[in-house]
Amino acid sequence: MQGLLRIVSKLSKWMNVIAGVALTFMILLTVTDVILRSFRKPIIGTYELVAFSGAMIIGFSIPFTSWLKGHIYVDFFILKLPQTGRKIFNIVTKCLGIGLFFIISSNLMILGMDLYKSGEVSPTLHIPFYLIIYGIGICCFIQCLVLLCDIVKVFGGKYE
Repeated sequence: MQGLLRIVSKLSKWMNVIAGVALTFMILLTVTDVILRSFRKPIIGTYELVAFSGAMIIGFSIPFTSWLKGHIYVDFFILKLPQTGRKIFNIVTKCLGIGLFFIISSNLMILGMDLYKSGEVSPTLHIPFYLIIYGIGICCFIQCLVLLCDIVKVFGGKYE
């Protein structure tokens, strides 16, 4: 199990690096576009690239944020439960999360296949939509693995 934890940890870190690169790209693109607009030479397709980058940032940062328990959650009532109750609650919520992200991932893959078959592209730069959809679908699947690792941590007594 330690091997699984190590692999998922490294994978989520690399995905977070990709999200960071996308964020940096988005910031530089936006600043450059604003500057060039003052000279009446805007960058064509900035809106599309910022939208695609935003999707990548959100999708690729979810697994690592979850790995670090960086999402906001209210544990006021959970802390009042005994240790066994907390473990059961954590396992149930992680299983529900796995189910949710698996459904999201599956549906995104189906949507990606449909967009690939239809050949739908962005209006200005003609970037295929399916690439971003597949990427976010893979991110949701990796999130399932992160939640599975959280369950392994709960059983191992290393979650809290």
